[in-house]
Amino acid sequence: MLPVPSTDFEHMFELAPVSLWLEDYSAVRRLFEQWRAAGVVDVVPHLRRHPECVRAYGASIRLLRVNRRTLELFAAPDQATLEASLDQVFRGDMFESAIAEIAQLWDGVPEYANQTVNYALDGRRLDVRIRGRILPGYEGCWSRVLVSLEDVTERVQARLRLERSEKYARGLFEHSPVSLWVEDFSAVKPLLDEVRAQGISDLKTFLKVHPEFVSRCMREIRVLDVNQLTLSMFGAPDKQTLLAGLDKVFRGEMHDSFSEQLLDLWEGKLFQQREAVNYSLIGEPVHLHMQFAVLQEHRHDWGMVLLSMVDISARKKAEAYLEYLGKHDVLTGLRNRAYYVEELNRLTRKGPWPVAVIAIDLNGLKAINDEHGHAAGDAMLRRAGEVLAKAVDASACTARIGGDEFCVLLPMTDERGAQALMERIISLQELNNQFYPGQALSLSMGVAVAMSGDQIEAAAHQADQAMYAEKARYYAAMGLDRRHA
Repeated sequence: MLPVPSTDFEHMFELAPVSLWLEDYSAVRRLFEQWRAAGVVDVVPHLRRHPECVRAYGASIRLLRVNRRTLELFAAPDQATLEASLDQVFRGDMFESAIAEIAQLWDGVPEYANQTVNYALDGRRLDVRIRGRILPGYEGCWSRVLVSLEDVTERVQARLRLERSEKYARGLFEHSPVSLWVEDFSAVKPLLDEVRAQGISDLKTFLKVHPEFVSRCMREIRVLDVNQLTLSMFGAPDKQTLLAGLDKVFRGEMHDSFSEQLLDLWEGKLFQQREAVNYSLIGEPVHLHMQFAVLQEHRHDWGMVLLSMVDISARKKAEAYLEYLGKHDVLTGLRNRAYYVEELNRLTRKGPWPVAVIAIDLNGLKAINDEHGHAAGDAMLRRAGEVLAKAVDASACTARIGGDEFCVLLPMTDERGAQALMERIISLQELNNQFYPGQALSLSMGVAVAMSGDQIEAAAHQADQAMYAEKARYYAAMGLDRRHA
């Protein structure tokens, strides 16, 4: 093989597509010898204790030549300008990268690699990958070292942008104002595919016949991550504790909710919304509005699913209270007139018969209000509510239908059963009067029985009339004028 003329090497150096620096490290070699003579063995700790040694290393390097690509990269018109401006090129925090470079040469390695930051003369920041090699034949003096610089600025900046983006996304996830769960449903999809392959077309019926399939699918779900709000929502000190207690979180009504979720997945609905009930680690119910979405890039395998959960427990409590107010009398805790009318109409249509109707009135309420104030009257109404609530089974309708008027609707009850209940009310009324000293509680009652739906309205009227007759007898016995009592 013919030797390559030196002029060809000159051209190759000058026209190389990477930045090349030919440098003289002979002064660096002498500097190392001085350090060794002074007793330096482990150079890295020595350099950290004596940063001036790093500066001495840099000052010992003599630049011999750079190529055209170097001048372009550093925006220098010529080598003389670049050499005169090296303090602008090698600035900033290069301390750690210089230590790594020195350590490789100190160990006797003829070449080194490093990544650092330089600066072009126009101020541009350059991320560069450096490779240095003591040229063959100069291993004894280090007077010729070829250094190549690869501009990796775009690659480094792209990585930094990705890291910032990932950090930003992570921050959004961790500090989201809603509970977020990242889950893996990839083991659930094959189970549904297997059922479909067996010829099952009606999954709803299949799940009713095989409820264990729902439990099996639930066990196959893998929780990958949760955010900070999730931990506080479910009372968990950390993610490990929450993930270890998922059997406490997903229980009870969750089986039915997950069945609906499977039905939607079966029908190809990869975005879902529903309300559900989970439980905190201490057993408190957490009412949730849940959004379920299979991420776009995992639609083929369901390998990543994002669930967002909003705690609607306060709303549910408010709704339950409003529903309670719509059907109950706040003062006595009994049903209100609206519920009584609705129940009366339902019994008229559907029974079951016979239906006994007991009309009840609190005696002397006006006199109590006039003499002792409405607070005393309200207390007496609450006492009446206590007696009726304890006397009448929850399956019957006991309602306050007016200021001092009450009514009990008793399905599947004849007159004998109604009379027995009235005796129980009188007994509890007497016990109530023993418990509350002072003004005695007194109730007037009347009863009637309807044998069919078309008789209920008449029975209610008859019970009312019987109650008023009883009330008249009470006032006559007490020697009082009912209109003023």
